[in-house]
Amino acid sequence: MGLPKDAGLELFSKHGPGKRNLITDVPGVTVGNVTLKGSRDGGTDSRDINTGVTAILPHPGNIFRDKVMAGVSVINGFGKSQGLVQVEEMGTIETPIILTNTFSVGTATNALVKYMLRDNPDIGVSTGTVNCLVTECNDGRLNDIRGMHVTEEDVLKALSSAGEDFEEGAVGGGTGMVCLGFKGGIGSSSRVLSIDGKDYTVGALVMSNFGSSGNLVIGGDHIGKRIRELKNTPADSDKGSIIMVIATDIPLSERQLKRVAKRATISLGRVGSYCGDGSGDIAIAFTTANRIPHYSDTSLLDIRLFHDEKIDKVFEASVEAVEEAIISSLYHADTTRGIRGRLYEGLREYL
Repeated sequence: MGLPKDAGLELFSKHGPGKRNLITDVPGVTVGNVTLKGSRDGGTDSRDINTGVTAILPHPGNIFRDKVMAGVSVINGFGKSQGLVQVEEMGTIETPIILTNTFSVGTATNALVKYMLRDNPDIGVSTGTVNCLVTECNDGRLNDIRGMHVTEEDVLKALSSAGEDFEEGAVGGGTGMVCLGFKGGIGSSSRVLSIDGKDYTVGALVMSNFGSSGNLVIGGDHIGKRIRELKNTPADSDKGSIIMVIATDIPLSERQLKRVAKRATISLGRVGSYCGDGSGDIAIAFTTANRIPHYSDTSLLDIRLFHDEKIDKVFEASVEAVEEAIISSLYHADTTRGIRGRLYEGLREYL
């Protein structure tokens, strides 16, 4: 999906999108969402619960035994994610990536551990433990976050339902998120680029929950300022978080993937963020092309990597993909009324 061609939102782009304009245009990558909306007592009137889980699977095989190379950029560290330290140290991801709300990180970690133990009887017995990767944003503006409504079953359902097609907007982990004064959520896009005569894909998925109202910029147009003036509402502080996941089938080293992840900062600046004090801004980049086996009969492994002096086109495509994914998260998010009657409108209300 990404941004539909008839959305009327023109972003500067040198590289065209993939078939779906989603992160799943990268071969083997799948995404699953579980969306939780309703009330604590089962009633139909309450709108306290607006939360969920999004799962990203880097490839369809056993990720623990066949790890993907990865890099992390903690742009602003106001966050409570699980597993980033080992990714930073080892340069690999060995589980699916879970996106959820802040108070569900522990629940999601427990569920992901059980998911990995199910298919890997050697974990914790004849080999080490597993580094589960769980990321979060605070959805407390629209969700009863203290109720801790996400269950382990929700996480496992998101994992089991992962596929190439998935919804964007107020779904999954993005159900209760707010971004730049609008309803935020899950957004995705992709870019295709030709390298040495072969097409490769860079895909992005974000969970957007950051920024000040009035600051939204789309394609250089300060649309947020005009909408704030139209609504006659004051600006608020830049708070929240964003998780940005970049996937590719381009052969890159973990060092190069960290460089790609760093460029997500540019995408944030393009849409109007200044990475405020209370915003947890984290980017994760991985490649499906370079795999690291958990077990190996040899001490030396062969990997391919990009020539650094020619890598600019990869940086450019990743910046474009993350930027569009952020705007797409706003475009696809429906107006939502949540806990304590708070209302956040979808961007489409003003287009």
